[in-house]
Amino acid sequence: MQNLYTQTASLDQRAIVEFGLTEALMMEHAAMGMERIIRDRFPYDSMVLIVCGHGNNGADGRILARLLEGDYRVSTKHNIHQHYDVIVDALLGSGLNRPLDSLTQDLLKSLNAADAFKIACDVPTGLYANGFLDPNTFKADITVTMGALKRGMFNDTAKDVVGEIIIADLGISRIRYETPTAWRLLDTADLQLPHRTQSSTHKGSYGHLSLICGEKIGASVIAGSAALRFGTGLVSLITCENIVIPHELMQSHSLPSTTTAIALGMGLGCEFCDQELTKLLNNAHPLVLDADIFYHTMFPNLLERNDIVLTPHPKEFTQILRLTAIADIDVNTLQNNRFEYVERFCTAFPNVMLVLKGANVIIGHNDQFFINPHGTVALAKGGSGDVLSGLIGALLAQGHTPLEAAIHASLAHALGAKKFDKNNYALTPFDLIESITTL
Repeated sequence: MQNLYTQTASLDQRAIVEFGLTEALMMEHAAMGMERIIRDRFPYDSMVLIVCGHGNNGADGRILARLLEGDYRVSTKHNIHQHYDVIVDALLGSGLNRPLDSLTQDLLKSLNAADAFKIACDVPTGLYANGFLDPNTFKADITVTMGALKRGMFNDTAKDVVGEIIIADLGISRIRYETPTAWRLLDTADLQLPHRTQSSTHKGSYGHLSLICGEKIGASVIAGSAALRFGTGLVSLITCENIVIPHELMQSHSLPSTTTAIALGMGLGCEFCDQELTKLLNNAHPLVLDADIFYHTMFPNLLERNDIVLTPHPKEFTQILRLTAIADIDVNTLQNNRFEYVERFCTAFPNVMLVLKGANVIIGHNDQFFINPHGTVALAKGGSGDVLSGLIGALLAQGHTPLEAAIHASLAHALGAKKFDKNNYALTPFDLIESITTL
Protein backbone atom coordinates (compact mmCIF):
# COMPACT_ATOMS: atom_id res chain seq x y z
CA MET A 1 0.00 0.00 0.00
CA GLN A 2 1.08 3.55 -0.69
CA ASN A 3 0.10 6.74 1.10
CA LEU A 4 -2.15 9.28 -0.60
CA TYR A 5 -2.20 12.99 0.23
CA THR A 6 -4.62 15.83 -0.38
CA GLN A 7 -1.60 18.17 -0.40
CA THR A 8 2.15 17.79 0.02
CA ALA A 9 3.18 21.35 0.93
CA SER A 10 3.39 20.33 4.59
CA LEU A 11 5.64 17.40 3.63
CA ASP A 12 7.91 19.79 1.71
CA GLN A 13 8.11 22.08 4.73
CA ARG A 14 8.87 19.14 7.01
CA ALA A 15 11.70 18.06 4.68
CA ILE A 16 13.16 21.56 4.87
CA VAL A 17 12.92 21.79 8.68
CA GLU A 18 13.85 18.25 9.69
CA PHE A 19 16.22 17.15 6.93
CA GLY A 20 17.87 20.37 5.81
CA LEU A 21 16.61 20.40 2.25
CA THR A 22 16.04 23.67 0.44
CA GLU A 23 13.25 24.60 -1.93
CA ALA A 24 15.79 25.06 -4.71
CA LEU A 25 17.26 21.59 -4.14
CA MET A 26 13.82 19.97 -4.19
CA MET A 27 12.93 21.70 -7.45
CA GLU A 28 16.20 20.53 -8.97
CA HIS A 29 15.35 16.92 -8.09
CA ALA A 30 11.80 17.36 -9.40
CA ALA A 31 13.17 18.51 -12.76
CA MET A 32 15.68 15.67 -12.81
CA GLY A 33 12.82 13.20 -12.41
CA MET A 34 11.24 14.49 -15.61
CA GLU A 35 14.61 14.74 -17.34
CA ARG A 36 15.28 11.01 -16.81
CA ILE A 37 12.01 10.06 -18.46
CA ILE A 38 12.68 12.21 -21.52
CA ARG A 39 16.26 11.00 -21.89
CA ASP A 40 15.18 7.35 -21.52
CA ARG A 41 12.43 7.61 -24.12
CA PHE A 42 13.49 10.19 -26.70
CA PRO A 43 16.68 10.56 -28.74
CA TYR A 44 18.87 13.64 -28.75
CA ASP A 45 17.66 16.53 -30.88
CA SER A 46 13.97 15.77 -30.23
CA MET A 47 11.69 18.80 -30.06
CA VAL A 48 10.56 19.47 -26.48
CA LEU A 49 8.01 22.11 -25.49
CA ILE A 50 7.90 23.01 -21.80
CA VAL A 51 4.92 25.21 -20.92
CA CYS A 52 5.72 26.98 -17.64
CA GLY A 53 3.54 28.80 -15.15
CA HIS A 54 4.56 31.30 -12.49
CA GLY A 55 4.79 29.16 -9.33
CA ASN A 56 6.97 26.25 -8.23
CA ASN A 57 5.50 24.10 -10.99
CA GLY A 58 6.75 26.58 -13.55
CA ALA A 59 10.11 26.73 -11.82
CA ASP A 60 10.40 22.93 -12.15
CA GLY A 61 9.75 23.36 -15.87
CA ARG A 62 12.37 26.07 -16.31
CA ILE A 63 14.98 23.95 -14.54
CA LEU A 64 14.04 21.03 -16.81
CA ALA A 65 14.63 23.28 -19.82
CA ARG A 66 18.12 24.07 -18.54
CA LEU A 67 18.91 20.39 -17.99
CA LEU A 68 17.83 19.43 -21.51
CA GLU A 69 19.14 22.43 -23.44
CA GLY A 70 21.93 21.49 -25.84
CA ASP A 71 20.96 17.84 -26.15
CA TYR A 72 17.38 18.60 -27.16
CA ARG A 73 15.68 21.39 -29.07
CA VAL A 74 13.87 23.01 -26.18
CA SER A 75 11.23 25.72 -26.30
CA THR A 76 9.22 27.35 -23.53
CA LYS A 77 7.00 29.27 -25.96
CA HIS A 78 4.16 27.46 -27.68
CA ASN A 79 3.96 27.89 -31.46
CA ILE A 80 0.66 26.47 -32.64
CA HIS A 81 2.07 25.35 -36.03
CA GLN A 82 5.26 23.80 -34.66
CA HIS A 83 5.56 20.02 -34.32
CA TYR A 84 6.83 18.80 -30.93
CA ASP A 85 7.92 15.32 -29.93
CA VAL A 86 7.32 16.00 -26.24
CA ILE A 87 5.10 18.51 -24.46
CA VAL A 88 5.61 19.12 -20.73
CA ASP A 89 2.80 20.73 -18.74
CA ALA A 90 4.45 22.79 -15.98
CA LEU A 91 1.66 25.34 -15.73
CA LEU A 92 -0.16 24.95 -12.41
CA GLY A 93 0.18 21.39 -11.08
CA SER A 94 -1.24 20.64 -7.66
CA GLY A 95 -1.51 24.32 -6.79
CA LEU A 96 -4.76 24.77 -8.73
CA ASN A 97 -7.42 26.18 -6.40
CA ARG A 98 -9.47 28.39 -8.70
CA PRO A 99 -11.27 28.05 -12.05
CA LEU A 100 -9.04 28.23 -15.10
CA ASP A 101 -9.16 31.51 -17.01
CA SER A 102 -10.14 31.49 -20.68
CA LEU A 103 -6.53 32.03 -21.86
CA THR A 104 -5.34 28.93 -19.98
CA GLN A 105 -8.30 26.90 -21.23
CA ASP A 106 -7.50 27.84 -24.83
CA LEU A 107 -3.85 26.93 -24.32
CA LEU A 108 -4.79 23.53 -22.87
CA LYS A 109 -7.12 22.85 -25.80
CA SER A 110 -4.25 23.53 -28.17
CA LEU A 111 -1.80 21.36 -26.21
CA ASN A 112 -4.27 18.47 -26.02
CA ALA A 113 -4.85 18.65 -29.77
CA ALA A 114 -1.12 18.40 -30.53
CA ASP A 115 0.30 15.09 -31.73
CA ALA A 116 3.04 14.68 -29.13
CA PHE A 117 3.97 12.62 -26.09
CA LYS A 118 2.65 14.52 -23.10
CA ILE A 119 4.14 14.74 -19.59
CA ALA A 120 2.44 16.47 -16.65
CA CYS A 121 4.62 17.99 -13.95
CA ASP A 122 3.25 16.92 -10.54
CA VAL A 123 -0.46 16.99 -11.52
CA PRO A 124 -2.07 17.71 -14.92
CA THR A 125 -3.22 21.31 -15.10
CA GLY A 126 -6.99 21.38 -14.64
CA LEU A 127 -7.14 18.59 -12.06
CA TYR A 128 -8.06 19.87 -8.60
CA ALA A 129 -6.94 18.37 -5.30
CA ASN A 130 -10.44 17.01 -4.60
CA GLY A 131 -10.47 15.18 -7.94
CA PHE A 132 -12.68 17.67 -9.79
CA LEU A 133 -11.73 17.85 -13.45
CA ASP A 134 -11.89 20.90 -15.70
CA PRO A 135 -13.18 19.90 -19.18
CA ASN A 136 -9.92 21.16 -20.73
CA THR A 137 -7.55 19.41 -18.32
CA PHE A 138 -4.15 18.52 -19.81
CA LYS A 139 -4.27 14.88 -20.96
CA ALA A 140 -0.95 13.34 -19.97
CA ASP A 141 0.65 10.12 -21.12
CA ILE A 142 2.77 10.26 -17.96
CA THR A 143 2.32 12.28 -14.79
CA VAL A 144 5.56 12.78 -12.86
CA THR A 145 4.27 13.59 -9.41
CA MET A 146 6.66 15.12 -6.92
CA GLY A 147 7.58 13.48 -3.62
CA ALA A 148 4.39 11.50 -2.99
CA LEU A 149 1.06 10.49 -4.53
CA LYS A 150 -1.77 12.99 -4.64
CA ARG A 151 -5.24 11.61 -3.87
CA GLY A 152 -6.96 13.71 -6.53
CA MET A 153 -5.16 11.78 -9.26
CA PHE A 154 -7.18 8.70 -8.31
CA ASN A 155 -10.66 10.12 -8.60
CA ASP A 156 -12.69 8.39 -11.31
CA THR A 157 -12.76 11.53 -13.41
CA ALA A 158 -8.94 11.71 -13.46
CA LYS A 159 -8.28 8.25 -14.85
CA ASP A 160 -8.26 9.41 -18.48
CA VAL A 161 -5.92 12.38 -17.93
CA VAL A 162 -3.13 11.26 -15.57
CA GLY A 163 -1.75 8.41 -17.70
CA GLU A 164 1.06 6.42 -16.10
CA ILE A 165 1.99 7.86 -12.71
CA ILE A 166 5.66 8.04 -11.72
CA ILE A 167 6.91 9.44 -8.41
CA ALA A 168 10.03 11.63 -8.48
CA ASP A 169 11.93 11.95 -5.21
CA LEU A 170 12.87 15.43 -4.02
CA GLY A 171 16.30 14.60 -2.66
CA ILE A 172 15.04 12.42 0.16
CA SER A 173 13.62 8.88 0.27
CA ARG A 174 9.85 8.45 0.39
CA ILE A 175 10.17 6.66 3.74
CA ARG A 176 11.55 9.85 5.29
CA TYR A 177 9.52 12.30 3.22
CA GLU A 178 6.10 10.79 3.87
CA THR A 179 4.01 10.69 7.06
CA PRO A 180 1.07 8.40 7.94
CA THR A 181 -2.24 9.21 6.27
CA ALA A 182 -5.82 7.93 6.39
CA TRP A 183 -5.95 7.36 2.62
CA ARG A 184 -3.92 4.62 0.93
CA LEU A 185 -3.53 3.20 -2.55
CA LEU A 186 -3.78 -0.57 -2.99
CA ASP A 187 -0.97 -2.33 -4.87
CA THR A 188 -1.27 -5.65 -6.67
CA ALA A 189 1.02 -7.17 -4.03
CA ASP A 190 -1.62 -6.46 -1.37
CA LEU A 191 -3.86 -9.23 -2.74
CA GLN A 192 -4.16 -12.32 -0.54
CA LEU A 193 -6.02 -15.21 -2.15
CA PRO A 194 -7.98 -17.73 -0.03
CA HIS A 195 -5.53 -20.57 -0.57
CA ARG A 196 -6.15 -23.67 1.52
CA THR A 197 -3.14 -24.52 3.66
CA GLN A 198 -4.49 -27.20 6.00
CA SER A 199 -4.98 -30.80 4.86
CA SER A 200 -7.37 -32.11 7.50
CA THR A 201 -10.48 -30.13 6.52
CA HIS A 202 -13.90 -30.61 4.92
CA LYS A 203 -16.39 -28.43 3.03
CA GLY A 204 -17.80 -27.06 6.27
CA SER A 205 -14.36 -25.75 7.18
CA TYR A 206 -14.68 -23.10 4.48
CA GLY A 207 -18.00 -21.57 5.34
CA HIS A 208 -21.49 -21.49 3.90
CA LEU A 209 -22.70 -18.45 1.99
CA SER A 210 -26.47 -18.02 1.67
CA LEU A 211 -27.63 -15.73 -1.16
CA ILE A 212 -31.19 -14.47 -0.97
CA CYS A 213 -32.33 -15.05 -4.54
CA GLY A 214 -34.80 -12.55 -5.98
CA GLU A 215 -36.70 -12.00 -9.22
CA LYS A 216 -33.60 -11.81 -11.42
CA ILE A 217 -32.26 -15.28 -10.76
CA GLY A 218 -29.22 -14.78 -12.97
CA ALA A 219 -27.70 -12.20 -10.61
CA SER A 220 -27.75 -14.66 -7.70
CA VAL A 221 -26.41 -17.48 -9.88
CA ILE A 222 -23.49 -15.28 -10.96
CA ALA A 223 -22.75 -14.21 -7.37
CA GLY A 224 -23.09 -17.77 -6.09
CA SER A 225 -20.83 -19.15 -8.78
CA ALA A 226 -18.20 -16.51 -7.99
CA ALA A 227 -18.38 -17.37 -4.28
CA LEU A 228 -17.98 -21.09 -4.90
CA ARG A 229 -14.96 -20.49 -7.14
CA PHE A 230 -13.41 -18.20 -4.51
CA GLY A 231 -13.10 -20.79 -1.80
CA THR A 232 -16.46 -21.02 -0.04
CA GLY A 233 -17.25 -24.61 0.94
CA LEU A 234 -21.01 -24.34 0.41
CA VAL A 235 -23.28 -21.89 -1.41
CA SER A 236 -27.07 -21.89 -1.12
CA LEU A 237 -29.60 -19.78 -2.99
CA ILE A 238 -32.56 -18.92 -0.76
CA THR A 239 -35.69 -18.98 -2.92
CA CYS A 240 -39.46 -18.69 -2.52
CA GLU A 241 -40.11 -21.53 -4.97
CA ASN A 242 -38.09 -24.18 -6.76
CA ILE A 243 -35.99 -22.89 -9.66
CA VAL A 244 -33.46 -24.40 -12.03
CA ILE A 245 -29.91 -23.50 -11.00
CA PRO A 246 -26.43 -24.94 -11.67
CA HIS A 247 -25.95 -28.31 -9.99
CA GLU A 248 -23.02 -27.15 -7.84
CA LEU A 249 -25.21 -24.56 -6.10
CA MET A 250 -27.70 -25.63 -3.44
CA GLN A 251 -31.23 -24.35 -2.99
CA SER A 252 -33.30 -23.78 0.15
CA HIS A 253 -36.53 -22.04 1.14
CA SER A 254 -35.16 -21.13 4.57
CA LEU A 255 -31.79 -20.08 5.92
CA PRO A 256 -29.56 -23.15 6.45
CA SER A 257 -28.38 -23.59 10.02
CA THR A 258 -24.78 -23.84 8.80
CA THR A 259 -24.85 -20.38 7.19
CA THR A 260 -21.79 -18.27 8.02
CA ALA A 261 -22.53 -15.21 5.82
CA ILE A 262 -25.42 -13.76 3.81
CA ALA A 263 -25.55 -11.89 0.48
CA LEU A 264 -28.62 -9.82 -0.32
CA GLY A 265 -29.81 -7.43 -3.00
CA MET A 266 -28.47 -8.64 -6.34
CA GLY A 267 -31.56 -9.10 -8.54
CA LEU A 268 -33.79 -8.99 -5.44
CA GLY A 269 -36.78 -7.16 -6.93
CA CYS A 270 -40.01 -7.76 -5.00
CA GLU A 271 -39.64 -11.51 -4.54
CA PHE A 272 -39.66 -11.37 -0.72
CA CYS A 273 -42.00 -9.40 1.52
CA ASP A 274 -40.63 -7.34 4.42
CA GLN A 275 -41.65 -9.99 6.95
CA GLU A 276 -39.79 -12.73 5.07
CA LEU A 277 -36.64 -10.65 4.75
CA THR A 278 -36.77 -9.67 8.41
CA LYS A 279 -36.97 -13.35 9.38
CA LEU A 280 -34.04 -14.29 7.11
CA LEU A 281 -31.93 -11.51 8.59
CA ASN A 282 -32.78 -12.16 12.24
CA ASN A 283 -29.22 -13.18 13.07
CA ALA A 284 -25.73 -11.74 13.45
CA HIS A 285 -24.18 -13.25 10.31
CA PRO A 286 -21.84 -11.04 8.26
CA LEU A 287 -23.78 -9.42 5.44
CA VAL A 288 -22.90 -8.11 1.98
CA LEU A 289 -25.52 -5.85 0.38
CA ASP A 290 -25.87 -4.77 -3.24
CA ALA A 291 -28.24 -3.37 -5.86
CA ASP A 292 -32.00 -3.53 -5.12
CA ILE A 293 -31.72 -3.61 -1.34
CA PHE A 294 -30.47 0.00 -1.38
CA TYR A 295 -33.94 1.07 -2.56
CA HIS A 296 -35.78 -1.06 0.00
CA THR A 297 -37.61 0.53 2.93
CA MET A 298 -35.82 -1.76 5.40
CA PHE A 299 -32.34 -0.79 4.23
CA PRO A 300 -31.67 2.02 6.77
CA ASN A 301 -32.29 -0.43 9.62
CA LEU A 302 -29.65 -2.80 8.26
CA LEU A 303 -27.01 -0.10 8.72
CA GLU A 304 -27.19 -0.70 12.46
CA ARG A 305 -25.67 -4.18 12.06
CA ASN A 306 -22.03 -5.05 12.55
CA ASP A 307 -19.98 -6.94 9.93
CA ILE A 308 -21.81 -5.37 7.02
CA VAL A 309 -20.38 -4.53 3.57
CA LEU A 310 -22.14 -2.29 1.04
CA THR A 311 -21.17 -2.47 -2.66
CA PRO A 312 -23.05 0.35 -4.46
CA HIS A 313 -22.26 1.84 -7.84
CA PRO A 314 -22.43 5.67 -7.97
CA LYS A 315 -26.16 5.96 -8.67
CA GLU A 316 -26.96 3.54 -5.84
CA PHE A 317 -24.67 5.49 -3.51
CA THR A 318 -26.59 8.71 -4.19
CA GLN A 319 -29.71 6.78 -3.14
CA ILE A 320 -27.96 5.68 0.07
CA LEU A 321 -26.92 9.27 0.78
CA ARG A 322 -30.55 10.41 0.36
CA LEU A 323 -32.00 7.64 2.54
CA THR A 324 -29.53 8.43 5.31
CA ALA A 325 -30.12 12.21 5.01
CA ILE A 326 -26.41 12.83 4.38
CA ALA A 327 -26.90 14.55 1.01
CA ASP A 328 -29.36 14.88 -1.86
CA ILE A 329 -27.08 15.00 -4.91
CA ASP A 330 -26.95 13.70 -8.46
CA VAL A 331 -24.38 11.25 -9.84
CA ASN A 332 -22.30 13.97 -11.51
CA THR A 333 -21.89 15.84 -8.22
CA LEU A 334 -20.89 12.62 -6.50
CA GLN A 335 -18.33 11.71 -9.16
CA ASN A 336 -16.66 15.09 -8.83
CA ASN A 337 -16.54 14.77 -5.03
CA ARG A 338 -16.25 11.04 -4.35
CA PHE A 339 -13.73 11.42 -1.52
CA GLU A 340 -15.83 13.94 0.38
CA TYR A 341 -19.04 11.91 0.31
CA VAL A 342 -17.31 8.64 1.18
CA GLU A 343 -15.77 10.34 4.22
CA ARG A 344 -19.12 11.82 5.24
CA PHE A 345 -20.87 8.46 5.00
CA CYS A 346 -18.14 6.61 6.92
CA THR A 347 -18.20 9.23 9.67
CA ALA A 348 -21.97 8.80 10.03
CA PHE A 349 -21.81 4.97 9.93
CA PRO A 350 -18.39 3.93 11.29
CA ASN A 351 -19.48 0.29 11.67
CA VAL A 352 -20.23 -0.12 7.95
CA MET A 353 -17.72 -1.19 5.29
CA LEU A 354 -18.33 0.78 2.09
CA VAL A 355 -17.11 -0.40 -1.30
CA LEU A 356 -17.97 2.36 -3.78
CA LYS A 357 -17.60 0.94 -7.27
CA GLY A 358 -16.21 2.93 -10.16
CA ALA A 359 -13.17 3.29 -12.40
CA ASN A 360 -11.18 3.49 -9.16
CA VAL A 361 -12.94 1.64 -6.34
CA ILE A 362 -13.00 3.37 -2.94
CA ILE A 363 -13.13 1.24 0.20
CA GLY A 364 -14.00 3.14 3.37
CA HIS A 365 -14.51 2.14 6.98
CA ASN A 366 -14.64 4.60 9.88
CA ASP A 367 -11.42 6.63 9.41
CA GLN A 368 -9.59 4.26 7.05
CA PHE A 369 -9.81 4.63 3.27
CA PHE A 370 -8.33 2.65 0.40
CA ILE A 371 -8.39 3.16 -3.37
CA ASN A 372 -8.14 0.27 -5.80
CA PRO A 373 -6.93 1.77 -9.13
CA HIS A 374 -6.52 -1.51 -11.01
CA GLY A 375 -9.94 -1.87 -12.61
CA THR A 376 -10.41 -1.80 -16.39
CA VAL A 377 -13.19 -0.80 -18.78
CA ALA A 378 -13.81 -4.52 -19.35
CA LEU A 379 -15.73 -4.52 -16.05
CA ALA A 380 -18.36 -2.14 -17.47
CA LYS A 381 -20.69 -5.04 -18.14
CA GLY A 382 -23.88 -6.30 -16.49
CA GLY A 383 -23.07 -8.95 -13.88
CA SER A 384 -19.60 -7.67 -12.96
CA GLY A 385 -20.96 -6.24 -9.72
CA ASP A 386 -22.65 -9.54 -8.89
CA VAL A 387 -19.26 -11.24 -9.20
CA LEU A 388 -17.77 -8.73 -6.74
CA SER A 389 -20.58 -9.32 -4.23
CA GLY A 390 -20.03 -13.06 -4.52
CA LEU A 391 -16.29 -12.69 -3.91
CA ILE A 392 -16.85 -10.53 -0.84
CA GLY A 393 -19.51 -12.93 0.45
CA ALA A 394 -17.12 -15.85 -0.08
CA LEU A 395 -14.45 -14.28 2.10
CA LEU A 396 -16.95 -13.25 4.78
CA ALA A 397 -18.26 -16.84 4.86
CA GLN A 398 -14.71 -18.11 5.31
CA GLY A 399 -14.18 -15.94 8.37
CA HIS A 400 -12.39 -12.91 6.96
CA THR A 401 -13.13 -9.50 8.44
CA PRO A 402 -15.20 -7.06 6.36
CA LEU A 403 -12.07 -5.00 5.64
CA GLU A 404 -10.10 -8.05 4.52
CA ALA A 405 -13.01 -9.24 2.40
CA ALA A 406 -13.47 -5.84 0.76
CA ILE A 407 -9.79 -5.32 -0.06
CA HIS A 408 -8.95 -8.80 -1.32
CA ALA A 409 -12.19 -9.34 -3.24
CA SER A 410 -11.88 -5.93 -4.90
CA LEU A 411 -8.30 -6.61 -5.94
CA ALA A 412 -9.11 -10.11 -7.24
CA HIS A 413 -12.05 -8.66 -9.17
CA ALA A 414 -9.92 -5.96 -10.82
CA LEU A 415 -6.87 -8.12 -11.50
CA GLY A 416 -9.02 -10.91 -12.90
CA ALA A 417 -10.43 -8.47 -15.45
CA LYS A 418 -6.97 -7.13 -16.25
CA LYS A 419 -5.72 -10.68 -16.89
CA PHE A 420 -8.48 -11.36 -19.43
CA ASP A 421 -6.58 -11.81 -22.69
CA LYS A 422 -9.35 -11.21 -25.22
CA ASN A 423 -10.91 -7.95 -26.42
CA ASN A 424 -11.90 -5.76 -23.47
CA TYR A 425 -15.46 -5.42 -24.75
CA ALA A 426 -15.97 -9.20 -24.66
CA LEU A 427 -15.62 -9.96 -20.93
CA THR A 428 -18.62 -11.74 -19.40
CA PRO A 429 -19.19 -12.44 -15.68
CA PHE A 430 -18.26 -16.09 -16.15
CA ASP A 431 -15.10 -15.13 -18.08
CA LEU A 432 -14.23 -12.95 -15.11
CA ILE A 433 -14.84 -15.75 -12.61
CA GLU A 434 -12.68 -18.10 -14.65
CA SER A 435 -9.90 -15.52 -14.88
CA ILE A 436 -9.95 -15.00 -11.11
CA THR A 437 -9.32 -18.71 -10.57
CA THR A 438 -5.93 -18.35 -12.30
CA LEU A 439 -4.57 -15.37 -10.33
